[in-house]
Amino acid sequence: MLAKRIIPCLDTIGKQVVKGTSFRNIRVVGDAKEFAHRYEREGADELVLLDITASEENRKTFIEVVSEVAEELFVPLTVGGGIRDIEDVRNLLKAGADKVSINTSAVKNPDLINKIVEEFGSQCLVVAIDVKRKNNREWEVYVKGGKEPTGINFKDWIQEVERRGAGEILLTSIDADGHQSGYDLELLELALNYCNLPIIASGGAGNLEDLYKALYIGVDAVLAASIFHFGTYSIREVKGYLKERGIWIRL
Repeated sequence: MLAKRIIPCLDTIGKQVVKGTSFRNIRVVGDAKEFAHRYEREGADELVLLDITASEENRKTFIEVVSEVAEELFVPLTVGGGIRDIEDVRNLLKAGADKVSINTSAVKNPDLINKIVEEFGSQCLVVAIDVKRKNNREWEVYVKGGKEPTGINFKDWIQEVERRGAGEILLTSIDADGHQSGYDLELLELALNYCNLPIIASGGAGNLEDLYKALYIGVDAVLAASIFHFGTYSIREVKGYLKERGIWIRL
């Protein structure tokens, strides 16, 4: 069994980290490089940096931002936003990313998943899936930073992503994002039943119990932003709590 991972998320616009609620009401909360190095010092297992307006604005990820954040950073860094082809992936890896995350481009061009895996290996690729609940047991996949519905059923998409060879899934509940009322555990449980890929839970962490519940049901990692950005908890506090509750964690 692998240790569970605690992953702070840096949603960025330019060099600034931003935070919103259900992908709306975006506000600036700090500098990306400063946050990244702070979280590394606190013991983050990985970092995720997402250029959240790149796809919507039909542009590439800001390479210089990735380079600045990755400089002297020793924990694994996953970067996403605006990746459309193999060359984009190559440039981000050269800039210091350890993995890339694709979302909109994967939905629009699913063959890109296969091409990235063939070129760089599945361990390099995280497919991000943003979903909104349609009814009690169904979720719809959204793209373009959660603004564009696709009509694609979540179950069908996560299974296709696995078939195409992705390394892991970053699963975000748009409904829960930023509300700090807990992850959508029903969604996470279904994801664990639908596929065998490692799942990173995202959207809704508000307290230590929320992180514990998601890890307890079987996700491989928990991603959080608000509770770290606003100083509600440090990563050390989170890891200490989880260890006391019996979760295998790297201290």
